[in-house]
Amino acid sequence: MSSSSTPASAEVSNEVSNEVSPALPEEKLNAAPNLYTRFCATLARACMALGITGLVLLVIAVLVQVFGRYVLNDTPTWAETIAMLLVLYVTMLGTAVGVRDAGHIGLESLLVLAPERIRIKIELLIHVLVGTFGAVMAWNCALLALSVADYKLPTLGISEGWRYLPPVIAGTLIVLFSIEHLIAVVKGTEVEPAWH
Repeated sequence: MSSSSTPASAEVSNEVSNEVSPALPEEKLNAAPNLYTRFCATLARACMALGITGLVLLVIAVLVQVFGRYVLNDTPTWAETIAMLLVLYVTMLGTAVGVRDAGHIGLESLLVLAPERIRIKIELLIHVLVGTFGAVMAWNCALLALSVADYKLPTLGISEGWRYLPPVIAGTLIVLFSIEHLIAVVKGTEVEPAWH
C-alpha cells in the first residue's frame, strides 16, 4: 500500500515542482524592471518634495523683497536672485516629473485609433525622442555650466554655473524616466504616477 502511494506522491511533487520552477526565471526577469520602476518613483517623489520646498522658499523670497521694498524702503538684491534660481529649479524638477507621470501635453487621439502594433512602435519612438531631448539638454547645459563656472553671481557670490544646473538635472531625470516608459511599453504595462 505504501509502495502504490509513493509513485502518486512523486507525480504530485513533480507536477508541483514543474509548476513552480518555470515561474522563477520570469520573476527574475521582472525583478530588475520593478526595481528600476521603484527607483524612478522614489526619484520622482523626491523631485516633487524638493519642488514643493522650493515653492515655499520662493514665496518667502518674494515676501522678503516686498517687505524690503515697501516697508524698509531698501530692496534686498539677493532675494531677487534667489527667487530667480528657485523658479529655475522648481520648473525643471516639475518638468522631469511631468515627463514621468505623463503630465505633459500629448496628442493621443490619433494614436488611440491606430492598430496596436503601430501604436506600440509610435509610443516607443516618442519615448526615445523625449529621452534624446533630455540627453541633449543635459549635455549642452552641462557644457554651459562649465563655461561660466568661473564667473560669480554678484548678489550671492556663487558660481554662474548654478543657473545651468537645473536643466542638467532635469535632462538626466528625463532620460531615466524615458527608459522607464520604454520598459513599460515593451512589457505592456503603464507607469504609475508618483503621487499615487
